[in-house]
Amino acid sequence: MEALIQNIPVAAALVLPVVLVLMVVTNIIVEVLKKLTWGKLPTNLLAFAVAMAVTLLAFFAACQIMGVAVTWYMVVAAVVMGVFVAYAAMFGFDKFRQTLEQLNSIKKNS
Repeated sequence: MEALIQNIPVAAALVLPVVLVLMVVTNIIVEVLKKLTWGKLPTNLLAFAVAMAVTLLAFFAACQIMGVAVTWYMVVAAVVMGVFVAYAAMFGFDKFRQTLEQLNSIKKNS
């Protein structure tokens, strides 16, 4: 248990960039699919489905490349990570852009 607690910062340092990359890939795929479907699908549902697919594909590919045996709790963790990626893809970029706009307006008013 002690070794697990000591490895949490290392795991967090690895997971955050992975979520960022998966989020960018998800955003790109969703934008392309939105153009192909002419907006017939709800964007949030499309983003969630793409995020889950991209995350699970990346997870299984990483396990295959590293030669790690897949267990049920690893798949559950990948699904949870997929939810994080979907949330970040749906709301993260918009909030980031909104924050930058607010910072710019504060700088202009100062």
